[in-house]
Amino acid sequence: MVSKPYNEMALSDGAARAHYLRYSEWLKLQPADRLAQKRAEADALFHRVGITFAVYGQEEGAERLIPFDIVPRVLPLEEWIRLESGLKQRVRALNAFIHDIYHEQQILKAGLIPAEQVLCNSQYRPEMQGVDVPGGIYAHIAGIDIVRDGAGEFCVLEDNLRVPSGVSYMLENRKMMMRLFPELFSGHRVAPVDHYPDVLLDNLRSVAPVGVADPTVVLLTAGAHNSAYFEHAFLAQQMGIELVEGQDLFVRDEAVFMRTTQGPRRVDVIYRRIDDDFLDPLVFRPDSMLGVPGLLTAYRAGHVTIANAIGTGVADDKSIYPYVPEMIRFYLGQSPIIGNVHTWILSRQEDREYVLAHLPELVVKEVHGAGGYGMLIGPAATKNEIDLFRKQIIATPERYIAQPTLALSTCPTFSDEKLAPRHIDLRPFVLSGRDVTIVPGGLTRVALREGSLVVNSSQGGGTKDTWVLET
Repeated sequence: MVSKPYNEMALSDGAARAHYLRYSEWLKLQPADRLAQKRAEADALFHRVGITFAVYGQEEGAERLIPFDIVPRVLPLEEWIRLESGLKQRVRALNAFIHDIYHEQQILKAGLIPAEQVLCNSQYRPEMQGVDVPGGIYAHIAGIDIVRDGAGEFCVLEDNLRVPSGVSYMLENRKMMMRLFPELFSGHRVAPVDHYPDVLLDNLRSVAPVGVADPTVVLLTAGAHNSAYFEHAFLAQQMGIELVEGQDLFVRDEAVFMRTTQGPRRVDVIYRRIDDDFLDPLVFRPDSMLGVPGLLTAYRAGHVTIANAIGTGVADDKSIYPYVPEMIRFYLGQSPIIGNVHTWILSRQEDREYVLAHLPELVVKEVHGAGGYGMLIGPAATKNEIDLFRKQIIATPERYIAQPTLALSTCPTFSDEKLAPRHIDLRPFVLSGRDVTIVPGGLTRVALREGSLVVNSSQGGGTKDTWVLET
């Protein structure tokens, strides 16, 4: 049974929560036509700047604007402090786990995670076994998806550690809100986010190979046809680093170089936005035209840092997610500050039997799925969809996990010329380098269709600005 969703802005009696009070009073004074005008202005500005994403599976070259909602999601400082502590704790444990599985494998020997769950995982890279990376850091940039349960408690829904995206929208949403409603920022002490590119660059420079005093950092993209290309170009420009494709780099004497008009230039840190499979055609997919032949050789020799590290994806696989609280206890000797959503592992017979008996009530996810695809949302599914998933689970149970259907918290959203509650989540971005740092807030994603729980942009979701109030 799905509990009543937590309302981010209002208490049960309809009064505004304390941290929303000033904004709520301002909102009541705004004529509907002014809000509609501002929303149209935002759409026009986003189009002009070119803030779009490509949509795979659509007509060739299809690009969309991610809908932007003008009602912010607001977090009080005390909530953010606890959330920040929990995120740092979680990412430290995840980095310790990835280091461990590519070295001593203590957690596997202790029997806390089934060895086959890791070593037979498609994201596990045996080529990384025994490879030391700077600072023991594998997930330099992590996007952790956070939701609230019906009681308002934060919990982690997913860990994104391979090539997490969306931070450019966090930054552009803030710029848009400040342009549209400057009066709100004079009346609220909102923690800034515009320094994220500087923090990211400092983070990347801090993990350069040993002995490199002034590292050259580049951002490796798959090119203009990638769905997140806008973000790649945006971040490279904001950090003042080169945006490169695989053909712009080459390996010589176990070092990576960039082709420039002044001749080859040594590269020390690669912020890659390409999946492992495409990074080095000599080791992974031989048909890849996106990567750099010999890159793994240079990496294993310690002559270049790749962020995020090769092999990191094993820790953001949905079949590994249920074990993260145990990782926190095992590696840090601490209790998790932020819990997981209860998860059934369908390779376990007892879990599988329960889920098969309750499919109409649950959410079922493919362990390798992303973007809201490969999911069954039981309460919203047809009988045929449920029957199909039942057959797939019985045939290959190891491919799936299941979770309760969460009543994601709601926030007022400007929809069809009026304000209406819509479900949201939050993706803060955790940076691991010399220190673990988080820019206050993150990307709030919103399910724009009434009743929908799917916030992913590829399936019609939008975004909001996220405010952390400093007082």
